[in-house]
Parts: sequence; C-alpha cells; structure tokens
Amino acid sequence: MKKLLLVDGSNLLFQMFFGMPARIVNEQGKAIQGTLGFVGALLKIIRMTNPTHIAVLFDGEHENSRSALDPEYKANRIDYSEVSAEENPFSQLPDVYAALDYLHIKHAETTTCETDDWIAAYTLTYGYENEIIISSFDSDFFQLITDKVSVLRYRGDKTVICTPDYISDKLGIKPVQYADFKSLTGDASDNIKGADKVGPKTAASLLNEFGDLKGILENIENIKKASIKESINRNAERLRTNYRMIKLDNTVSLPFTFSELAYEYSGITTNEVLKGIGLK
Repeated sequence: MKKLLLVDGSNLLFQMFFGMPARIVNEQGKAIQGTLGFVGALLKIIRMTNPTHIAVLFDGEHENSRSALDPEYKANRIDYSEVSAEENPFSQLPDVYAALDYLHIKHAETTTCETDDWIAAYTLTYGYENEIIISSFDSDFFQLITDKVSVLRYRGDKTVICTPDYISDKLGIKPVQYADFKSLTGDASDNIKGADKVGPKTAASLLNEFGDLKGILENIENIKKASIKESINRNAERLRTNYRMIKLDNTVSLPFTFSELAYEYSGITTNEVLKGIGLK
C-alpha cells in the first residue's frame, strides 16, 4: 500500500521557529533557526513514517473565506506583516522552500483556501486506497482520522500518532464526530466561541446520546439538564455557523496529482541540505 505524508508546512515552521532555544545565525550572520528546525523535523518525520509520497503545504496571505461566516474567525492571530524579521517565521520561508526544492519534495502555498482544505481534499480523495499521515498540531484534522488516516503530532521522541482509538480514549467520541464536538466546545486558538456551559465532557455526552450536532439541535427539548438545554437553544445559530467553518470537505482543486508526490528518502542529513542551499 502506498503511504502519503501530508505536512502542514506553516504549522511545522511556527513550531520550529518558536521552539528553538535561541536565534541561530550562520557564518554570514543570517538567521537560520526556523529553516534548521524545519528541515531537521521534516527528515525525522520522514524516517518515522517511511512515506512513498509527500506534499508540504503552506497557508498563503489572502482573504479567508471562513471569515465571511464569522468575522471573528482567527481575528486573534498576529499580523506578521507588522513584525520584525527577527520575530517573524515567514522571514525564513524562502530558505524553507529552497530546502524542499533541494529535497525534491513538492510544496505549494494556498491562494484561495486554507491548508486545511487541501489536506482534507487529498485525504478524502486518496485515503480510501492509500495510507495517509497528516503531520500537524491542528486538531481540526482529527475529523479525518480513520483506520487508514492518522494525525502525527511531532515532538521528537515524544511524537504522538493519533488514531481512532486515541480520539476515543482522549475525547470519548469517534473521529467523525470531531467537527460537531468542536462546534459545541469552541476553539480559542481559532477564536471560535462554542456554547457556554458546554465543555468537552458535556459535548461528548450529548454526541453519544444524539449522534451529531444536527441530532442535538433537533432534540433540544430532550436534553435533560436545563442549563445545557438553554445554552444550546440560545446558541443554536452560532453552533451551525461553527460547524460550517470547522467541517472539512473535498471541494477544492489539488495543486499536485498523487503521482507527482512520489518520494524516496535518500538518507540525506539536515547539514547536507543546509549546505546544498548555501546556508552552511
């Protein structure tokens, strides 16, 4: 069976840029800690997963369609166009792209959608006949997990592979219910507000009883706890909007065909990559 590794490139770059213990510069005085961390982590992920195909996908700077549903969506994020290069992960993006080119790994930057949408489209297109590994800390990808699709949360030796059993043990729900779950609880990282008084345990209980968000909203009168019933009823329209923002589907065009993503790891090291692109 072929194995496709889908890397949330922006997520990994931010993790590595801000996760390095100090700013690292090369002999020419150029900051390289984000690129160094990104390449090192990516090669470790490749060695962990042994993919036959790889795509590394990045969010571009453009208007977000989800903001049309809710202007508050991701309104809490920093505007990096106003941040100095020393504090800006995007300042090292050209070197990351050069490294990916040197590794012969396909990469692309979104222009009309989010990285989530591309990763979902690849997963929903190819995840029935192939194994898919999504490398990201974005929990939205939990909804895509199946017996053939997993989410890798890279932490070096403490890396976690999220499977259906992981979601069941951690949240008490099935992966297919995750968009409903997050709609109910909200997500501070994306500035999405859920229903007040509905935390993870309550959300899981409601989903186990009524199946999904639609089932909950159709059975509000059957919710036993009065305060939860009142909150769900009062926030019903917000919950429907949340679901439209969070639910991932297969509606966007893909930047590469599956065959274009073929990859075979050569054993190359991080230092060899950095030297190859002139950073060492």
